[in-house]
Amino acid sequence: MKKTAIVALALLCAGIAQAAEVQKILFLGNSITLHGPSKKVDWSGNWGMAASALDKDYVHLVTKGLAKKDGAAPATLVKNIATFERQYAATNDVLAQLSDAVAFDADLIVLCIGENVPNLATEAAKAQFKGSVVKMLNGIKADRKPLIVVRSSFWANAAKDGALKQACAEVGGVFVDISALCKDKKNFARSERSFKFDGVANHPGDQGMQAIADAIVGAVRQAKGNAP
Repeated sequence: MKKTAIVALALLCAGIAQAAEVQKILFLGNSITLHGPSKKVDWSGNWGMAASALDKDYVHLVTKGLAKKDGAAPATLVKNIATFERQYAATNDVLAQLSDAVAFDADLIVLCIGENVPNLATEAAKAQFKGSVVKMLNGIKADRKPLIVVRSSFWANAAKDGALKQACAEVGGVFVDISALCKDKKNFARSERSFKFDGVANHPGDQGMQAIADAIVGAVRQAKGNAP
């Protein structure tokens, strides 16, 4: 092969690799994603509950795991949308509340919800929840084509996770099933240290956060064709 052809091929490969890098990540979730200090539950952090430190929660682990080849981390926007989870059936203006998320123009959207969604006891409830998630994600991506990753609930729930999986498929996203994580007690924060409130202790600890991050990073790399 001639030298000029080799150089051209190298430049082409470099261009593909660059295009596969994540530039902006939008994280949408609940307290596992982001929770500010709260004396009510004896939580002093301002990151994903109940990681032991900011760089131990799944958001920061994913961001680090998807750093560019030069080591620069992607820009991020992290939103707690627990209100949407609890009130998905009554929330008609969710996009107005997420205007900054739309304007952020992320090329990767990571949705990690479900834990606060009321029990989906009927097919109608499942369909309504799925529809609300689809409407939100379609509104955020608009006419763009970001990679969308939807994670199942840390506290596995067949009805909620099934609706999330269907919503993910409808928007052309990648579904990440982490349902097995809750079967291992070591993934819960209560296995790592003591907490005054069970609600905090039942969140993923450092090991659980790492497992969630690994699943998401692996899915993103596979989707972008640059799995290790």
